[in-house]
Amino acid sequence: MGRPMSALARALLWYTKPRMVYGWRDRKTNAFRKYTRISSSAVVMSPERLAIGDHVWIWHYSIVDASEGIEIGEGCQISSWVGIFTHGTQSSVRLLGNRFVHTPNRIRGGYNWGPVIIGRYSFIGPGSIVLPGVTIGKGCLITAGTVVTKDIADYAVVAGQPGRIVGSTIEYDAKQFKDHDYSNTYYDSEALALVKKSIGS
Repeated sequence: MGRPMSALARALLWYTKPRMVYGWRDRKTNAFRKYTRISSSAVVMSPERLAIGDHVWIWHYSIVDASEGIEIGEGCQISSWVGIFTHGTQSSVRLLGNRFVHTPNRIRGGYNWGPVIIGRYSFIGPGSIVLPGVTIGKGCLITAGTVVTKDIADYAVVAGQPGRIVGSTIEYDAKQFKDHDYSNTYYDSEALALVKKSIGS
């Protein structure tokens, strides 16, 4: 009896394990994003307030809280176990006590909220957290385990808790260009000009 039950359990787990799902209808614009892939285990709260570009990747067990609005630009990659939040109740739950659930969000004392914007072709590393009201520029690299608490300029490499700028993706990419010319596929003409200036070509 043990072997058949084990085989059945494994078969059920195979069907229920996280998978990448291709295609997403952007409910904000009604556009279909054919190449966007979102894990079956990712949680998208308030999908009608999520504006998402094509070629976006959101990996397993991430939370995208779009209740106060999120824009994710084309080509962004969101790794596993990432939390992108547009509201926080960490103070209002104490301030309002048992009246918390009876008080509308935006008039709750201590309620923290703001939309999040993530620029084109940025990467959010595993286990990172993006807090409400933050804008992350295009071409950024947010390293694993980073807590993003404030706006990040284009092309920044960010690490730490709280996150701070530790480098530039222009410098990282310039090293790659020394081995191969990616001019025909590089994501952004403005960034490409900066990379070429950096390598002196």
